[in-house]
Amino acid sequence: MAIERIEKSIVVNAPIQTVYNQWTQFEEFPRFMEGVEGVSQLDDKRLHWIAEIGGKRKEWDAEIVEQAKDSRISWHSTSGPWNAGSVLFNQDGMDRTRITLRMEYEPDTLLEKFGANIGVVSGRVEGDLRRFKEFIEKRGAETGAWRGEIHQGEVESR
Repeated sequence: MAIERIEKSIVVNAPIQTVYNQWTQFEEFPRFMEGVEGVSQLDDKRLHWIAEIGGKRKEWDAEIVEQAKDSRISWHSTSGPWNAGSVLFNQDGMDRTRITLRMEYEPDTLLEKFGANIGVVSGRVEGDLRRFKEFIEKRGAETGAWRGEIHQGEVESR
């Protein structure tokens, strides 16, 4: 099993709360994530993903295991292609936020392994962050927010 790791960062010209709030709106991800056809939020911590990866349609479920307001969101898949990661949010000056995305996944086809070797997924993630930055900076406000927290897989009462 060859695990691929990606880490990318970008600075967004928006306050940390606005950036974090937008990232919690998972069903909006197809608006800026290449290949993502749909994300359905099943409950506060479970998501169903549909995406085109390496020319194939894939579906999987993911669970958010850590979510701290304006700080971090961590997840892992619970079905389908294995993946896990975290998104970190850090204030980077006045009304600027640094997003750092760390992700691990297991390519399961020859085409996916080849794509990983030549940096296709890494480039896609970089493009997704760039499109997210453009999306939130252009809007100037988030489309919604979820301000709950999840610690060790348990949803904290608000």
